Amino acid sequence: MKLRSWIFAGAVVVVMPLAALSAADWGGAAQAPVPGLTRAPAAKSDARFSVVTVASGLDHPWGLQFLPDGRMLVTERVGRLRLVTGKGRLSPPVAGVPDVLTNSGQAGLFDVVLDPGFAQNHILYVAYFERRPRGQGLSVARAKLEDSAQPSLTGLKIIFRAKPETGPAINLGGRLVANKDGTLFVTVGDRFTERDKAQDLSADNGKIVRINSDGSIPNDNPFVSRKGARAEIWTLGHRNPEGLAIRPSDGSLWDVEHGAKGGDEINLIKPGHNYGWPVITYGVDYSGEKIGIGTSKPGMDQPVYYWDPSIAPSGMAFYTGNLFPQWKGNLFIGALKFKSVRRLVMRADKVVGEETLLGDLGERIRDIRQGPDGALYILTDNTNGRILKLIPKA
Repeated sequence: MKLRSWIFAGAVVVVMPLAALSAADWGGAAQAPVPGLTRAPAAKSDARFSVVTVASGLDHPWGLQFLPDGRMLVTERVGRLRLVTGKGRLSPPVAGVPDVLTNSGQAGLFDVVLDPGFAQNHILYVAYFERRPRGQGLSVARAKLEDSAQPSLTGLKIIFRAKPETGPAINLGGRLVANKDGTLFVTVGDRFTERDKAQDLSADNGKIVRINSDGSIPNDNPFVSRKGARAEIWTLGHRNPEGLAIRPSDGSLWDVEHGAKGGDEINLIKPGHNYGWPVITYGVDYSGEKIGIGTSKPGMDQPVYYWDPSIAPSGMAFYTGNLFPQWKGNLFIGALKFKSVRRLVMRADKVVGEETLLGDLGERIRDIRQGPDGALYILTDNTNGRILKLIPKA
């Protein structure tokens, strides 16, 4: 089998052929579909909508967040953070953004979220890839947004650095969720060639971690007393989660993550649980070779839903608005590979229907958020990325 070499930050890494940076899938299904876990019946609602461009000219926008006054914060993977008005006017790049590594693999500035007390304290958090003296890794910083003609971040403090610092700039994670209890969830990818560390509690690779807003560790984290374990770990056995959301109806935490060739997963995240990667998976390696031992093992959770072939999922949102009452309770997920939005009809914790939306746009979808107006806002991932808005068609 022919291997291919890539150079990341001066280090040569040998990988399987066609292991593209988007982690997308090339080829057909890896195995027969499992009823109830994939290929849900086609769903069709009677919702008619228009797609409105709110803003354009963004360079690979990655994360979107609404301010209390309705304006938006949007990150660009090239290392910029911008304020955007409802009419689409972009601010100058926000000053004081941390030093972001952008010239390697999937590296860049990723998600942005507001502190639950933002209306009073103006605190926000950003996830990004950072060059370090001994390597490189995913980091999270906390700062105060100074809102003026030249917006800036002040008092910036790095509150989390994923360890170890080895591996290529691929499968990085980077999604954030700020919980009402003051804790922060962070997704950390497996770093591709380091995938076995997803099962290693001494490493952050392939984990969802939970920290306090100041970077300290909550004393009720599941592995906080486990000798040799990193205390910030909340769950393990993930590949590359690029979507993370709390379901408003019950406060449960969900992720969506890239598989390899097949096996993209939606998971209901429970503290201390192991989601299997790379021991169990519904995908195969890019070479077509088997990964792990199969699709199940005692003590490892099954996904709620998976895709095979892969859709390369990124960004997710539960819809609770009134503009589209037909969509209440549905889960929306962006697809990078098939350039669409997937609407998933949920019944309790099961996916019972799937509809493909916006497939005619021909654009990679990076993030999805529900706006305060009840509309769905979508980021398209390219050098002239846009913020799109779905509103009911008159």
